[in-house]
Amino acid sequence: MDDFVRNKLTEWGLSELIDKFKDEGIDTESFHELGNREIAVLIPKVGPSTKFKKYLRLLKKQKTTDPETVDYFAQSNIPVHPQVSASTSGTSDKEGIILSDVKDIMRCVQKKLPNQDNKLNNFLKQSIHDLETDKRELVGVFGKTGAGKSSLINAIIGEKNLLPSGNISACTTVMIKVEANRQNMKYEGHIEFITKEEWKDELWTLLNFLEDNADQENDEDYCDTVEKLSALYGEEWKNKSAENLMEYKHFKEIPEFLHSQRKILTCESAKELSAKLVKYTRSDSKDGEPKGVKRWYWPLVKCVTVRVPDNDFLQHVTLADLPGNGDCNKSRDKMWKGVVGSCSTVWVVAELNRAAAEKESWEILESASSLMGNGGECQRIHFICTKSEQSAAGDREKAKQQKHFSDECFQVFTVSAKKFLGKKNPHPDADDTEIPKLVKVLQDLNDCHSETLNYVSGARGILSLIQGASCRQEDDKTDVCTELEEKMKNELYNVRKSMEETYRSFERCISEGVENSKSSWERNLKSVLHPHKGKDKGFHRTLKSVVHNGGIHKPRGKKEINLNMKLASCLTDSIDEEFKKTFPNEGKSEPFNGLINKFSLGTKRMIMQKGQKFQDVELQLTFLSTEEEIIKTKLNKLIRERKKIIYSSLMTTIEEDMKECYQRAEAFTGTGSLDNMRRTIKEHVHNSGNIMFEKAKNAMLLQLVDLMVVILEKLKKTMQEAIELSLKTDGDSIPDVQAELELVKTYYIKLII
Repeated sequence: MDDFVRNKLTEWGLSELIDKFKDEGIDTESFHELGNREIAVLIPKVGPSTKFKKYLRLLKKQKTTDPETVDYFAQSNIPVHPQVSASTSGTSDKEGIILSDVKDIMRCVQKKLPNQDNKLNNFLKQSIHDLETDKRELVGVFGKTGAGKSSLINAIIGEKNLLPSGNISACTTVMIKVEANRQNMKYEGHIEFITKEEWKDELWTLLNFLEDNADQENDEDYCDTVEKLSALYGEEWKNKSAENLMEYKHFKEIPEFLHSQRKILTCESAKELSAKLVKYTRSDSKDGEPKGVKRWYWPLVKCVTVRVPDNDFLQHVTLADLPGNGDCNKSRDKMWKGVVGSCSTVWVVAELNRAAAEKESWEILESASSLMGNGGECQRIHFICTKSEQSAAGDREKAKQQKHFSDECFQVFTVSAKKFLGKKNPHPDADDTEIPKLVKVLQDLNDCHSETLNYVSGARGILSLIQGASCRQEDDKTDVCTELEEKMKNELYNVRKSMEETYRSFERCISEGVENSKSSWERNLKSVLHPHKGKDKGFHRTLKSVVHNGGIHKPRGKKEINLNMKLASCLTDSIDEEFKKTFPNEGKSEPFNGLINKFSLGTKRMIMQKGQKFQDVELQLTFLSTEEEIIKTKLNKLIRERKKIIYSSLMTTIEEDMKECYQRAEAFTGTGSLDNMRRTIKEHVHNSGNIMFEKAKNAMLLQLVDLMVVILEKLKKTMQEAIELSLKTDGDSIPDVQAELELVKTYYIKLII
């Protein structure tokens, strides 16, 4: 070991590692060449390892040093970072360094705050804590079995052997999320199971279905049921009760399931993890692979999260490999809907040689469109044509001719994972596969600019408040307070007035929807209850499944039947356009016609005005300006979440109203049960339909009013508290943070220019 290594470890607060590095003979040259594998061996503990990797990465980028930064960090005992300039690093690297430095500054400032329990101190400590956010973009990947989803994900993230693919025969209802492992350098699989109670209920349903349909062994639903039971139990399920099949001996390998815990698999390589995951994600293979697997646990799995080490563009992105149309298991289906509704980007994967006519892919979009659009956050839909080595080039243009989506949100890519993974150094501009372009999509989603800017801007506001309080003069600020409070009153009035107009528009649209529902419910019911124009053979089993599952039947590989959605269709159709206008998903558009972002106390104008009145409170006005932006960001996030509840409330109300009807219909057995089920459903809607549609309307409008009230209350409370803290609250014992504020201001300017 030489002095350089010893000094760096000491400088970075890692002096406890000096002896270890000395024993391993780490000198300056080998220090700079350390990779993630070597670091994992040298520093097995997560905390020191993460810190060391961060500072080593920054050191490798260092060419020159910023004197201003050095002076501050030297005084504050914070490790020196390289100069933040466009000439020394790329934009992403520069912003990463800025974010790291400002976080260090705010940690030091927090330690400086006096240990006093008062309003200002408590606010400052909470605000510094709230600066930490975890931006995460969710990309949902849909596609039928064999379309190449797993190979595509493997190719895009550069892990050829991660997700099981190839000849594994069945696509299950297991959701697989792929994200970065930010804790260590291992490959991890986190397996979440459904509950014991849920599996026992499902067992009862499966066994009763087989008993009721013993003469239908060639039926697809019958075969699927047998496959699910055989995967978990082999032949042992036959002639056994649900109670017998819940015995401990069947779950010895997965005690986590019995104790409602996650099972965590930790591996050194992607290939090793993939081999262990197969039994939790896929069913038995046709060719006997993988060898040695006797039990397949996918029927019990709710979700699998795969965590990949050392993957930069998954830091803020999660890829979710999604089953096509949810699941009949309620908890799995709830999770599926939640994930689909949270996707900012959706990839629909299909084989290129039939992409333009791929019925199932378009059905996926149709069945989930309300969850993605008005009921979700989807901004981009990418139709990805795989296996391009099997198809003529003209098929790509044929796929692009589809007009299901607007040009703004819809793009088509043609890819070949096989070709891409087969290249030693694939060129990003290669025209035979567009996987590099999809990688660029993820890199753009992973961009940390907004996260960095939000953090630095928030830090600037907090430091302005602290410095303003520490050097506050005794001059009366009543005039400034009065002007700000009057401005806030007027701005809140404008927000309220605009919201009332929005409410009236919604009320008008949904009232039309109620009238349309009253006149068309019979026709909508008929399309579900009599789908085959008089041919009822086998349909009684389908309708039995519909009523058993609360109005929904999800056959594998086929279009979902959703009676509740049919009954709610006129209501949702009536508000779709107004909803899209009021709660847009597009990044450039703003909710409530931009009225939230138009709210302003005019603090920036005051700062720019000449005159002693505003110059004396410039720091306080800077803080107020920052608080405005913070509350707007929080409200826009709140609106994104609440709008999903508002939109889904229409169908949720109908689901609840129909529940008792479905229970009565399910009770029918034997001859005539199909007609009895149909009659029960029709009579219920006929007798209570008018009230049901009105209830759905009122429930949605109530949710909308509640959101509007919350927005107004949060705006008023946040800004009133900010005015009082900055201009009316005593700042005794508050530390001087002038140096920290000037440095953060410098970083802020570098980010916005």
